Amino acid sequence: IMRPSSSLSSLSAVAAVLLAFSSFAVAQSWPSRPISLVVSQAVSTAPDYVARTLSGRLSERLKVAVVVDNKGGASGNIGAEFVSKAAPDGYTLFVAPSSFITNAAVNRKLRFDPIRSFAPIVALADGLQCLVVSSASPVASVKELVALVKSQPGKLFYATPGNGTTHHLIMEQFKLDAGMDLVHVPYKGLTGAVVDLLGGRVNLMFMTTSAAAPYVQRGQLRMLAVISPKRSSLLPDMPTLAEQGYANVLGGSWYGMVAPAGTPADIIDRLNTELNAILTEKPVREAFAKQSLEASGGTSARMAEILQSELDRWRKIADVAGITAD
Repeated sequence: IMRPSSSLSSLSAVAAVLLAFSSFAVAQSWPSRPISLVVSQAVSTAPDYVARTLSGRLSERLKVAVVVDNKGGASGNIGAEFVSKAAPDGYTLFVAPSSFITNAAVNRKLRFDPIRSFAPIVALADGLQCLVVSSASPVASVKELVALVKSQPGKLFYATPGNGTTHHLIMEQFKLDAGMDLVHVPYKGLTGAVVDLLGGRVNLMFMTTSAAAPYVQRGQLRMLAVISPKRSSLLPDMPTLAEQGYANVLGGSWYGMVAPAGTPADIIDRLNTELNAILTEKPVREAFAKQSLEASGGTSARMAEILQSELDRWRKIADVAGITAD
């Protein structure tokens, strides 16, 4: 007669074998039906652009339909949560923006874990954040800006598209490193922030270079620096904050692809291989460049490192600055 403990062990072993076989079977038959690329923001946003740039080529290479599914709301958390709870079968993928991690850095009560709930696939693209002021501002360099703020502590204002956004966290790091006393003015989105920056009601802000470019080209905004360890090939004449003494101020707009945790490794590897190939294609790189994005790529382990290092860094800044979700 088999004792209960022995019986439980045998059942567990059988379950493990069945699970492994099931995962193998899923991976062997994948893909056999349409794949959904979930975007946690609206149509025509940067992550949507990245997803749509890649979806057609991925569809051609995998020989199944690859459909972009916009699930916006709750600062992007609705889409992320949806993917975290989806079946780990390779048919629901998430085009994760950098805000996916900054949201988690300032909100410890999310109904998913940004690391444990997902299986990293690949880094897709990197964008730049830049420091801008109105063209009517008296400052023409980062040095002049810091000097002006220090001459009027607590009297100048910086805008962001919302509390706890990447823009907010980057500016708080800049404030700490430069020893500046600035007042935060959060808006509900980028449009209002830019309108008030142009109107002189706020004095400076960080924004993506793609969002800033039209205003800079029209002479309405002045770009003082980009955030990057080295100068960008897209803006080779624009100095970095690191060059101007603020190497600790890091952070851009990046985009990566992840799947629900538990997705078979064979599927992750296949997606990584296909997407890395797509990211080397000239039309894709040129399409990204039009939005001030540079194609990324690399191993799934690299994507995992990006997620963890970004989460650790932004949580530290959020804790120091006392930033929490609204």
